[in-house]
Amino acid sequence: MRQAYMTETGNDGVEDPRPESRVRALLERWRGDRGIWRRGIVLALCAVAVALLMIFHAQIPNRVGNLGSLAETFLPWLGALIPVLLVFALLRRSATALIALLVPTVVWLNLFGGLVTGKSGDGGGLTVATHNVNADNPDPEGTASQVAASGADVIALEELKADAVPAYEQALESTYPHHSVQGTVGLWSKYPLRNVHPVDIRLGWTRAMRATVAAPDGDIAVYVAHLPSVRVKMNAGFTANQRDHSADALGEAIARDHVGRVVLLGDLNGTMNDRSLNAVTSQMRSTQGAAGDGFGFSWPASFPMARIDQIMVKGVEPVSSWTLPRTDSDHLPIAARLAF
Repeated sequence: MRQAYMTETGNDGVEDPRPESRVRALLERWRGDRGIWRRGIVLALCAVAVALLMIFHAQIPNRVGNLGSLAETFLPWLGALIPVLLVFALLRRSATALIALLVPTVVWLNLFGGLVTGKSGDGGGLTVATHNVNADNPDPEGTASQVAASGADVIALEELKADAVPAYEQALESTYPHHSVQGTVGLWSKYPLRNVHPVDIRLGWTRAMRATVAAPDGDIAVYVAHLPSVRVKMNAGFTANQRDHSADALGEAIARDHVGRVVLLGDLNGTMNDRSLNAVTSQMRSTQGAAGDGFGFSWPASFPMARIDQIMVKGVEPVSSWTLPRTDSDHLPIAARLAF
């Protein structure tokens, strides 16, 4: 006991402020604690449960309230439970819980560790951007100008209100001489557009379009889409059936496209982890996953928790991907630079 006291407080009885001394004192107290392995069993089980949820998320059934899709939408946030459990394990002085916490830590790093590191590079011949501008946006001109300030060659806008379209057109016309608005989505480009037409995503009204952009390095098919919204309801769970049907239709349209280079821009109301978007995600790459820095969460703009706005590619190489500064929308705009 005398030795532990001297390590923690020093020879004069004054507490030693050095971190290494405090750690040694803590370990000294734990060394003689016989309950260190018996305490914290519940915490250890919770740690293992978190790891199992991350490992087997694809097995969570969607039949009841689309629970699988809901879990996959916010899957990275399961990692936030790890430091919480760590604090409780330290307070309980449980070696069992501390060791068990290594399991979800390793699993989370395996799943998402690659998103933490920066992967953006230099080069790229085409910059694209997309933004759900919010139908009730009070400043269409300012929002359009902010997105254009990214230097994008091609801009996609979603949730365009009919009476606000002229404001967006006026704000962008000097930089983007070529554009088309189909229903509630629009595409603005520095380069000529052709083969422009709406895409049927089984809604009964137009929320998706396609155009061929004659970029300097070659033609590229650009799709703009705004899939139906999802809701979390107490009596119905994660209501996403309409979005799922639209995602299937969008995936079929992209698969049939005869142009080898394809870019999808838009608000998919789902993340890359969501199995219900498989018709799209199975054939395209996310620019954020391939060349982004961090998770690139885009919604809600006030406190981004999920990346439901996507830039996805097929036949071109993502060089970098990033989020743009907040506008008057409830989404953040996102951009990517691509190499042919």
